[in-house]
Amino acid sequence: MLSQYLFILLFTAMALVVPVMAIMMGHLLGPRHPDPVKNAVYESGMETIGDTWVQFRAQYYLIALIFVVFDVEAVFLFPIALAYKDVNALGAGAAIFFILLLLVGLLYDWRKGALEWQ
Repeated sequence: MLSQYLFILLFTAMALVVPVMAIMMGHLLGPRHPDPVKNAVYESGMETIGDTWVQFRAQYYLIALIFVVFDVEAVFLFPIALAYKDVNALGAGAAIFFILLLLVGLLYDWRKGALEWQ
């Protein structure tokens, strides 16, 4: 039974060790006392002009969130499309219910005006 979970244990260990090692190597190999030029804020190799803190509109985040929802929908519907010949009525009903649920969410966002630019 333990051998079945060995892969998960190794994967979890690697998921913890690799980022910690990357951070430690950056700390060990990085400059000890960087000069002000290294600490200066730059954008695409050029010095910034004006304030570097820019606040984005919340609508960008709403559009991104809606994109993620429909991207996840595509990921969940892809296996159903691949196994379309083998899907029974219950599986087809679940897929249709899933699509209708997301369609209700899209209509709610549309009605609230989240998809309109102002």
